[in-house]
Amino acid sequence: MIDGITTYGSEELINQIKYAEPVFICMIGTTETSKIPGISGAGATPELTEYTPAADAEIMVHGSVHCMDEIPQTVVGETAAPTPSMLTKASLQLADIPFVIVDAGSKITPDLECNRLGKEYGRDIRTGKGVLNPLEIYENAKELGSKLSMMHDYLVIGESIAAGTTTALGVLRALGYDANEKVSGSMPTNPHDLKTKVVDEGLKNAGLNPETDEIDAMQAIGAVGDPTLAGMAGLVISTDIPIILGGGTQMAAVCAIVKSINPNFDFSRINLATTVFVANDETADLFDLIKQIDEDITINIVDPNFEDAEYPGLKNYLDGFVKEGVGAGGAMFTALIRGNSVERLRKKIEKVCSE
Repeated sequence: MIDGITTYGSEELINQIKYAEPVFICMIGTTETSKIPGISGAGATPELTEYTPAADAEIMVHGSVHCMDEIPQTVVGETAAPTPSMLTKASLQLADIPFVIVDAGSKITPDLECNRLGKEYGRDIRTGKGVLNPLEIYENAKELGSKLSMMHDYLVIGESIAAGTTTALGVLRALGYDANEKVSGSMPTNPHDLKTKVVDEGLKNAGLNPETDEIDAMQAIGAVGDPTLAGMAGLVISTDIPIILGGGTQMAAVCAIVKSINPNFDFSRINLATTVFVANDETADLFDLIKQIDEDITINIVDPNFEDAEYPGLKNYLDGFVKEGVGAGGAMFTALIRGNSVERLRKKIEKVCSE
């Protein structure tokens, strides 16, 4: 048992990788779905949500934002909830974990060198054509995953894409899962009705009916998914080494995609690591989503004890803002299993936020 981590499932993988060497992969992308008013809190305005993934990547690499004037954040009263990229950046620095940025398909490209899986960004899923090139992204991600697996002991995968819980809902629904009102969100009030309406419109315009059609993974992503889902699924399915999926709802969708592609996939080597803010989200049900997909998937919940934080913006996480993103749960989890205390991790996060 590790302080700050509550594990639901087997602890065998944690013991296996505790002294191994990881690489953190941040998968960024765009879905124009994020511009629908009220659907995402990952930006000060719906239009600015398209800049958030690039800005998150720039924060991780440069420590500052180049693609826009300000760091993306959720303003709550007089304080701001810091972007989860700061939690991730602090965790990776503290535990000395190497990382790579992978662009699955971004409308706004970050000012840095990164691996690109395709030239197309994600469209509004209401059109029924959310991703124009899912197979290309998936195959390129498989190739990258194979290369990274030869260089590292295990992969830690995170994502940054605004409106990602809505596209995750779309893919889960398309693949036949009971996901309505079970996906999380970046605001305390979860717009389930809006998300469901958007997905319903996308499925209708794609000519897909999950109740009567046998929909495969690429069809689901192409219709109502986003580029990061295709990319992360490719990484997962490309290797037989352990994998930490850093996140909540979107990572459930990744597992569902992998299950669709390979029904016999060994999920015992997959650990999903997310924050206590996602796990305690009363507007969602991550545990039920994972149970529907495969009971061999272990869930690890990280609690960074933000109630003790001196940096005021972090306490907004306690009230349901942001919750997760940029693989923050996976990055914090990895920092903790590599021997850091929760207090040391929190103080590092506060330092990065203050800077």
